[in-house]
Amino acid sequence: MSDIKLGATLFCYTGEYAKFEYDFEECVKQAALAGASGYEIVGTQMIPSYPNVSDEFLGKVKRLKETYGIGPVGYGANNDRGLLFDRDLTDDEMLADTIIDLKTANKLGCKVMRSQYMLSAAAFERLAPYAELYDVKVGIEVHNPETPMSPEMQKYLKVIQKTGSKHLGFVVDFGCFAIAPNKPMWDDALGMGVKEEHLKLAAECRYQELPIEETQKKLAEAGAHPAIQRALQGMYGFVQFRSKEKLPKLLEELRQILPFCFEMHGKFHYLSEDCVEPSIPYEEILTMLKETDYQGYIVSEYEDEMNCGGYEFTRRHLAMERRILGL
Repeated sequence: MSDIKLGATLFCYTGEYAKFEYDFEECVKQAALAGASGYEIVGTQMIPSYPNVSDEFLGKVKRLKETYGIGPVGYGANNDRGLLFDRDLTDDEMLADTIIDLKTANKLGCKVMRSQYMLSAAAFERLAPYAELYDVKVGIEVHNPETPMSPEMQKYLKVIQKTGSKHLGFVVDFGCFAIAPNKPMWDDALGMGVKEEHLKLAAECRYQELPIEETQKKLAEAGAHPAIQRALQGMYGFVQFRSKEKLPKLLEELRQILPFCFEMHGKFHYLSEDCVEPSIPYEEILTMLKETDYQGYIVSEYEDEMNCGGYEFTRRHLAMERRILGL
């Protein structure tokens, strides 16, 4: 039987935070008011002394937990292989940086840390004893365009099975289950003069899994406005989508790695007033999850591509999840 808890990443409030409308405390307060029972903090975004964490900041986190009733449950690590201008970081350097992140997560009291697949599978394997030492479960993020059982993710699954470590696993981002184009990018293209018929042509080409070069050629022949390129790059990049007929297979992939999942990222790009995400099939995802034995957080993660802030949308997302899950 599942035991699902609902949280929110403070990344949801990036728009307000970046414009100095919210400070760290206000982000925590808004997550609590939205109904989150815990929050994820992305270290590079909100920890002033990143990659380390100061006693002053830890004190603030403790005080805010007493004030608003919620604290950090997940830590978003940053695996930046391109940190240097002249070369990529080595596996040794990536591992060292990730160990610092582990220490920070431990000090914050986070039991889960999200890592990214810029951390190689080989380095991930070497991380196991450190994750166990600091008692922080490290999940590689399964992020669009990857899927739970894509070849890249299978490399990490083999490591998890090889080590047998209970501290290595996955954090699945629901964006990898998208079955329709990203609405904000679609609307943005329309606003710049792109015809809807050309956007539909681009989407159909993507459903057919045509190479992007072939799709660009078809769009050029159809006389599509050049502004369609941003939406097209999204369709072939980090906001890919697949036909709904493929959803059962993708959800079955999720079932296969579910025993190793420490946390889920409830990615969303837009929610209508009746709390429907146009591209990510939440009814199907959450209905399946509540019938499993998954025990952990689903952390709402809003991508504010519409630059309208996360205040209302994060509230809607948590309300939608509670409705579907019956919480």
